[in-house]
Amino acid sequence: MPTPTQTQPEETSRAINPFVGLLGLGLIVASIWVWNHLHFDTQDYIIDEIIPIIGVIVVFGIGFWVLWRKWRTRQDRLQLRDRLIQRFQKEPSPHKQRDLAFTLIEVNLFEAEGLESIAEPMAKLFIWTLNTALGDKQHRERGMAASYLGILKHTESIPLLIRFLEDDHAHVRACAALALGRMRAQEAKAKLEVKMKEDWDQTVRSRSREALERIK
Repeated sequence: MPTPTQTQPEETSRAINPFVGLLGLGLIVASIWVWNHLHFDTQDYIIDEIIPIIGVIVVFGIGFWVLWRKWRTRQDRLQLRDRLIQRFQKEPSPHKQRDLAFTLIEVNLFEAEGLESIAEPMAKLFIWTLNTALGDKQHRERGMAASYLGILKHTESIPLLIRFLEDDHAHVRACAALALGRMRAQEAKAKLEVKMKEDWDQTVRSRSREALERIK
């Protein structure tokens, strides 16, 4: 059974809604009445001069609001990134650090710019993930680690990524090919050409072809 405190807001909202509707209807009727009683010259002046000015103001207002929202969204994202970087630097657990590293890449819109101060520790974590998350159920972690090494342009991991072109899981092979393409790894061309032609998985073949196009 609802208490008085639960029913009171509902009753208040039901009482307010008809009032707002009546108020809006009254304003419309009043506006029509005022318009009909204006002199024709005044009506023409409003149509020809006032309404275009109001339209321009509205357009500029909407444009300003859109730009402000974009700026505010970017500032919020950068502040979140800075907080995550601080947490990453202080986190003692490698598993939690890895999860923070994954989140940081995503929050940073899959770009390395702005992550320079922690790029090397992140790359070491991704390499550690590739070498330790070996189970079939951990293919997602291996795939993300491989892909994000490419985002960081960690060229020292190229030999490892070439090796993971032979991973048992197609998702990991595709992510390794994507990372090698991002780094334009010339030393991976021969292996990528083989995967493009012979891998049984279509996504791996496509990613290998895209990587080769970037490398060329």
